[in-house]
Amino acid sequence: MAMEANQFIVGIDVAKAELVIHFQSSGTQTSLTNNKPEIKQWLKQQPANTSLCVEATNVYHLDIVEMAHEKGFKVYVVDGFQLSNYRKGIGGRSKTDASDAALLARYLEREGRELRAWTPPPAVYGKLQSLLRRRAALVTMRASLNQSWKNESLLKTEFKSLTQHMDKLDLLVQRKLKDLLKEAGLVEQVARCQAIEGIGFLTATALVMAFMRGEFKTSDAYIAFLGMDLRIADSGEKTGLRRLTKRGCSEVRRLLHNAAMSASRSAAWKETYEHYRNKGKATTEALVILSRKLARIAFALMKTKTNYVSKTA
Repeated sequence: MAMEANQFIVGIDVAKAELVIHFQSSGTQTSLTNNKPEIKQWLKQQPANTSLCVEATNVYHLDIVEMAHEKGFKVYVVDGFQLSNYRKGIGGRSKTDASDAALLARYLEREGRELRAWTPPPAVYGKLQSLLRRRAALVTMRASLNQSWKNESLLKTEFKSLTQHMDKLDLLVQRKLKDLLKEAGLVEQVARCQAIEGIGFLTATALVMAFMRGEFKTSDAYIAFLGMDLRIADSGEKTGLRRLTKRGCSEVRRLLHNAAMSASRSAAWKETYEHYRNKGKATTEALVILSRKLARIAFALMKTKTNYVSKTA
């Protein structure tokens, strides 16, 4: 379906220093420095029926997205992976800032009615996400250092001191998370999720964070937001491989995977896990299935604001 004809469609390719802007109606382009004063001035010059399609690029797209939304424009944020597939699908041969801006405008014009306009998340969402991502980087770094330095006897004392500092930083991050949850009134929701076998504080926090980002009507929508829905590739009589879409926050999926590993050893979920293993599922496949089950239960608890009743109770 095409976008509504009365929309003034703009595609914006974002870089740290510059925004490349494509006007779909005229096919013309311009660029401006990626800073708030220039963005504000440019937005003032745009008609009231402007719709913007912006590629998500770390944090560099946030100013244009937030300021355009505040001005009342419709804003659509597209991730790079999705845009890349769209380029391939239409036979695109080049990838430049200018071609990407034009591609974003075309994508919004052709697919706009199937897209959901961007809305700002609750203030606490960004803070929780930032802390969880920082902790993920810390965990990755600590694991890498342990692997690299574990046999280095000459620096054993110094390395032990370093890891102790990293452990203290990890605890500090978790305390900050608890403070944010308390301030936002989310402690009860976290407790609901944490009551599920295998789900610890960090996983529960990540699930609550994801839940508060959108208005999910069904658990399927929530699972898709987590990037744990399946990409199907069937053709004729051939059944292709099923793969996770892996859209959304990778840290939530990592924490859910760890939760599934823990749950698979619990009395409540061990039989379920072994059932899928006995059906020929690989370890990872069985854990992914279990991860989705845990996420669906957490969603139901948060949606209905009810407490978890264990299968073993």
